[in-house]
Amino acid sequence: MQQIISLKLKPSEAIDHNLVKNYIAQTTGNAVESVSGFYVTKKSIDARSRKQVWVNLSVNAFINEPFRQRQLQTINYPGLTLNARRVVIIGAGPAGLFAALHCIEKGLKPIVLERGKDVRNRRRDLAALNKEGIINPESNYCFGEGGAGTYSDGKLYTRSNKRGSIDKVLNSFVQFGADEKILVEAHPHIGTNKLPHIITAMRNRIIDCGGEVLFEKKVIDFILQNNTLKAVKTSDGDTIEADAFILATGHSARDIFKLLDAKKILIESKPFALGVRIEHPQDLIDSIQYHCAIRDAALPPSSYSLVEQINNRGVFSFCMCPGGIIAPAATNPNELVVNGWSPSKRNNPFANSGMVVSVDEKDAFEFFKNKNSKFETQNSKLLLMYFQQAVEEAAFMAGGGKFVAPAQRMADFCNNKISVNLPDCSYLPGVHATSLQEVLPAIVFNTLQQGFKAFGNKMTGYYTNEAIVVATESRTSSPVRIPRNDDTLQHPQINNLYPCGEGAGYAGGIVSAAMDGEKVASMIVSRFILK
Repeated sequence: MQQIISLKLKPSEAIDHNLVKNYIAQTTGNAVESVSGFYVTKKSIDARSRKQVWVNLSVNAFINEPFRQRQLQTINYPGLTLNARRVVIIGAGPAGLFAALHCIEKGLKPIVLERGKDVRNRRRDLAALNKEGIINPESNYCFGEGGAGTYSDGKLYTRSNKRGSIDKVLNSFVQFGADEKILVEAHPHIGTNKLPHIITAMRNRIIDCGGEVLFEKKVIDFILQNNTLKAVKTSDGDTIEADAFILATGHSARDIFKLLDAKKILIESKPFALGVRIEHPQDLIDSIQYHCAIRDAALPPSSYSLVEQINNRGVFSFCMCPGGIIAPAATNPNELVVNGWSPSKRNNPFANSGMVVSVDEKDAFEFFKNKNSKFETQNSKLLLMYFQQAVEEAAFMAGGGKFVAPAQRMADFCNNKISVNLPDCSYLPGVHATSLQEVLPAIVFNTLQQGFKAFGNKMTGYYTNEAIVVATESRTSSPVRIPRNDDTLQHPQINNLYPCGEGAGYAGGIVSAAMDGEKVASMIVSRFILK
């Protein structure tokens, strides 16, 4: 018989196949010989006790019957017919790729338009950015095949399944080459080093089935007729028609937000979060979280999640990367943005995390109030986007150019001291000691100061001058929302236009963006069936 069993084991026990079989036998009252095998269905780490870190396993055990491997969910992607309806998908990030795959699953032809390059050629532009401080505005950590998700760690954790099936998204990643462990871990993670191969496999499947994926195809205009989107124009002069258009351009496509605003297509200003990246030695975070001097080799590098209310304003960790690297994530010259990622083994010596503060229109108005600003702000739906951009430009200037980042040690940051020197840091373009008070808006700077001290009280040892604060983490989410009808998922003014994913304000990470892409594609399928 098969039986689902919960086990609470020491880390070294949880990785020993024979010991796990012994515990299964003890728990079920059977002889060890009767346990033919098992596979893990869920795995999580419990480090709350200061005496012992535990690993919680849920296993599917086979007792007195032959063992059978886990049956993976396999999705069939059929070849498309010549007369399949056409769906143009603008953006090849998680939302766009999963929308394209779902279209093929249901017999629609996706035509994916990506402003950037494929993952292989994109790497050269990332190398030039990291080593030489040269940025390609169309090919960087945000733009290119796979979107920001390809080079932003590959965390697959989401708290919400309202948009669709988390299991289907995770199984899809496994089908295209991800490790099966993402199906069982409480906080699944693929790793930046493995994502390019998976993204390439997705693209190849789309093309093999009859879809199209076109690179360096930047959309610059929408062709409208009677409030219906009929076609899009690209920067190389093409006009592409379709039966429906999914707008999945990600949180950094400011040109698309400006285009929509210029054409009087409704958009909305949306609060987002703004702050810094903070980096500690990974050994220090391990010692805090696992209550030990040296991490058990059977445990993964530890992570953390922190949140605090400071004067009724949220300050929280974002996209925490154990064993990770801080990366330059700007999309334009003279703007500095940092993000974080980890390889699959999470074996780098540092742990970094975004540490951000919630901001809204009132904060932006206050910021611009007494400044001679070049940004249009009066009653602008793009107010928070301009606010975001202004802070990024201030960070670039403070770093001195070539995407060198302004930075302080943590305690110095909190005590208004420019650091005499800075600790080693994973950020490849380099860091420059300066006062981040000159970079960040006052409300963000002051809230972070109090937040760091509060987090030090929650995690003894977290508040330390061994940690470095690097500015600025500003692309946590889109500062603009593109509205859509709840029932049809179309834009309320424009027929055939389906805002989708993180850039439209309906997702916040790889999995939620993927689910939103599937959700929108499914709605288009339903619409065509009803016709």
